[in-house]
Amino acid sequence: MDLGLRGHRALITGGSRGIGFAIADALAAEGAAVGLVARDPGGLADAAVRLAPRGVPVATAAADVLDPAALHRAVDGIAAELGGLDHLVANAGGTVGTGNLTSAGPGEFTETFALNAGHAAELIRAGLGHLRAAGGGSVVIISSITGLRPAPRTAYAAAKAAEIQLAATAAQELAPDRIRVNAVSPGSILFPGGSWDTFRRENPVDFATFLETQFPFGRLGRLEEVADVATFLLSKRASWVTGSNFVVDGGQRYPSARRFT
Repeated sequence: MDLGLRGHRALITGGSRGIGFAIADALAAEGAAVGLVARDPGGLADAAVRLAPRGVPVATAAADVLDPAALHRAVDGIAAELGGLDHLVANAGGTVGTGNLTSAGPGEFTETFALNAGHAAELIRAGLGHLRAAGGGSVVIISSITGLRPAPRTAYAAAKAAEIQLAATAAQELAPDRIRVNAVSPGSILFPGGSWDTFRRENPVDFATFLETQFPFGRLGRLEEVADVATFLLSKRASWVTGSNFVVDGGQRYPSARRFT
C-alpha cells in the first residue's frame, strides 16, 4: 500500500535509535524526508549513514528535549533544512532515576514527567507554525501500555498516561488547523541495546518467567511492528483518525517484569 508520504517531511525526537529510528526508517522507505533529534551527535551521524540508502533527505540536530529553547532551535533548524515540516513524532522518553515514589530522589518524578509528556507538548508547540504553514499535518506521540495498566515505575506510568490524554486533547484543539494527533502505546519491545535486552541479560530468570506468562504469542514485540503503525497514522491513509490511542502489544497481559522494590 502506498501511504502517500513521498516528499513529506517528518521530525522524530529520540530518532537515532530504537523505536524512533525504526519510525524514521519506515518513513524514509515511503519516500519521506526525515529529521532526527537526539542528544548524541555521534548517534545521529550513525543514524544518518544508516538512512542514506533510502535516498531521501536526512537532517539531524543534537538537542536535549528537556531544554525547551534547544528543542525549538532543533525543530526550526530541521524545518529550514527540509523546507518545512508535515509530521511530528514525539518519541523521546524514559525514566529519570528509579521512577517509583518510595525510592525516587528529589525532583525525579517531575523530571520524568517533563521528559515524556512535557517534551511531547513542547515539540507540538515548536512545530505548530511549520505544520500550519504546510496547510496541516499529523502528530504521533509514543506512549506505552504502562500508561493504561499500572506497573512499576510510577512516574513513568503517570507520564505515559498523560501523553495519551495529551494526544486526545491536542487533537481537539488543533483540528481547526487540520492537524491530527494520535498516540501509540507499545508493549514490551525487544531489540539489541534496548531496555528489555539489558533486563534479559541481567535478570534471566525473571525475564524467562515474564516471557512465558505475559505474551500470548510467546515473544516480545519488534521495532518495525510499532513503526508500521506510527507511519500509517502519520499518513493521509489515516485522514479520519485523530485523538486516539493505538495499543501495539500483541495482547501482552502485565506491562512489566520489574518490581516496585
